[in-house]
Amino acid sequence: MEPYLNAKKPLSLVMAIPDHPWTKVTRDSAAVRIAMTVAEAGKHDGLLMEVTAEEGVDTDSPVTLFDETRGRINSDLTVGVDLTTVSELVANTGIGHDGVKLHGDGFIVSPQLAEHLGLGRVEGLAQFIRPYRNGRDIAHRSRGEMVIDLFGLDQDQVRSQFPNVYQHLLTTVKPIRDQNNRASYRDYWWLFGEPRREMRPALKDIRKYIATVDTARHRVFQFLSIDIVCVDKIVIIASDNPFILGTLSSQVHVAWAQRAGGWLGVGNDSVYTKTRTFDPFPFPAATDEQQVAIGAIAEELDAHRKRVLEAHPHLTLTGLYNVLERLKAGARPDDLDDKERRIFDDGLVLILKELHERLDVAVAEAYGWPVDLPEEEVLARLVALNTERAKEEKRGLVRWLRPEYQIPRFGSEKEKAKQLEADLGGAAEVAIPGAKPAFPSGDAEQTAFVLNALVEAGAALNAADIAARFKQGQKVRPAVTSVLASLYRIGLISTADGGKTFAWRRAA
Repeated sequence: MEPYLNAKKPLSLVMAIPDHPWTKVTRDSAAVRIAMTVAEAGKHDGLLMEVTAEEGVDTDSPVTLFDETRGRINSDLTVGVDLTTVSELVANTGIGHDGVKLHGDGFIVSPQLAEHLGLGRVEGLAQFIRPYRNGRDIAHRSRGEMVIDLFGLDQDQVRSQFPNVYQHLLTTVKPIRDQNNRASYRDYWWLFGEPRREMRPALKDIRKYIATVDTARHRVFQFLSIDIVCVDKIVIIASDNPFILGTLSSQVHVAWAQRAGGWLGVGNDSVYTKTRTFDPFPFPAATDEQQVAIGAIAEELDAHRKRVLEAHPHLTLTGLYNVLERLKAGARPDDLDDKERRIFDDGLVLILKELHERLDVAVAEAYGWPVDLPEEEVLARLVALNTERAKEEKRGLVRWLRPEYQIPRFGSEKEKAKQLEADLGGAAEVAIPGAKPAFPSGDAEQTAFVLNALVEAGAALNAADIAARFKQGQKVRPAVTSVLASLYRIGLISTADGGKTFAWRRAA
């Protein structure tokens, strides 16, 4: 719709219902939901009708209630902030990925079958038979299944090194793949249909990654161990930085994801697609202290959920967040039914609620915003920040999420040279004969100057100390703080006092 709404002779949507149930369905019917629109030539406001309640959709007398809003209807069938105008950010490049596609159920094995195939006995096999998760495993509870992931091996290597595995796949996968129309699926039948080659290097040097189920009732992010293989129903964020986990888990990002993504399935659940939700999302330019604070809360949140799920087999992630949503909607513990109350007690849901509230405050502070902003205002500010970041990137300033991984692959030649210099432990030479030098405007030059100041000092400095070394003085302190946070994140500098001062991390 976008080209037509913004054409020289535009159309306008004068009525829209973005999400309406398909009525008079039976229990065995597909869970279909539809959108309805009416367009008219010219520029006109429209009536947006959003479903608030629905009853009896499987009968001859369905009842559907609506909220009505007037205004310009955007191409994504919303009124107000238009998230369709945002751009993918270079800073997020190469971090978000979809999980693998198997194209063959024979890849999935039980722990018992894995042992029969040689796991625990055949040298090197543990690298290729790994824990497996699909969407239900993550949203509810893992079934403990494993998967054969032979990425990196050719057919002869599999046959010679792991003959039992080879025969198993020859029997259970190859006959199915032989019938596939795609030549690559037939020719490389011992590998996943979509092994996500571009994702593999992004996961290589980290201990864990962030995952979320692409279609889920609640938008929850969590850390998973690097040895776990996820299918394409999981969106993978290739970062082990708890600051990233915390920002994604905050209400700021959840509101963005629910508006930018779609809705799907029996429960009409939100959909998280990396191109529409993660790639354009502007992370806050947090100080080092703020990153540490957000990361600490995120790790406590992740550990709390894992701990209660491990202790109580009846608990699920979805169940925990169902009860949390009831509390956020105003329910008191005494209002919960017996099942909900058991989840509340065993899942320590008030702690879950408190941690999310603390996280929301910390992330809002990192953006420099009040924590109680209305959702529409949060979205408006995020869209504006996306536009600002896109302009910065055109000027050459990229706020990389994982510079040590991203710059060698996606950065400019100048950034690659500076990253290599930093990796080798070097720094730009800065002469200070008498007059203080000017703090540079370029991102790469700023990094080199800050790093050089720490190397020369031979002691811990804070942002104010470093800013004082330059002509602009404390005016450049925010930029220095941002550079320090980046250097700390990639491990080139260290802190011994919670992020107040930093020192050059010398090789042992």
